[in-house]
Order: sequence, then C-alpha cells, then structure tokens
Amino acid sequence: MNPRRIAAFHALWRVVSQAGRPGDPGLGERVRALPRMLAGAVVGRYPGLRYGRLALLIAAVAYLVSPLDVVPEAALMILGFVDDTVVALWLGGAFLGETQRYLQWERVRSAVPAPA
Repeated sequence: MNPRRIAAFHALWRVVSQAGRPGDPGLGERVRALPRMLAGAVVGRYPGLRYGRLALLIAAVAYLVSPLDVVPEAALMILGFVDDTVVALWLGGAFLGETQRYLQWERVRSAVPAPA
C-alpha cells in the first residue's frame, strides 16, 4: 500500500475516533450544519472550505452515486467495490472533519460580540 494512502487512512481513523468524544457534535447536528456550511462556502462567508476541497467533496458524492461506476463492479466483483469503499471512507472522514471545523467556527463567531 502506498504511503499517501496509509496516511489518509490514519487521518480518517484519527477523525473518526475523535468524533465520539463527549461534548462533540452528534451526527444530527453535523447533518443539519451541512447546508449552512456549503452555502457559506459557496458565497464566501465561510473561509474554511475552499472551492478545491468543495469540488473534491462533490466529485466524491457524484462518483459514488454514478451509474457508470456499476460497470467495474460487475466486471471485477469484489475488487470493483474497493474503489467505492476507499472513496466512501474518505468522504465520511471529510464530512466529519469539515463539519467539526465548521461548527467550531460557528461557535467562535457567535461568541465574539458584534462591533457597535
């Protein structure tokens, strides 16, 4: 396995293992924050999610739901599902990491008093 892939799985494991700590947002809160985060990133209000990262997230979702991806699964059986698994794991980790950062950003932003 290549070192970059090992590092990616290590980072994913770190995010997933830290996601269940007491005081961290639950899955429901993360899902509800997703539209706000995406909208904020698109209009430039949330600087933590750059267009390149947003494009990767959209591409990963498109890859997973694409009907064109059925051909490798049909031809390669189990090996065809490995690519989907890697993309789904990356997407899950990215979802947890990005929503964590966004919710922290929101909390800090709401704690700072507005200028008078």
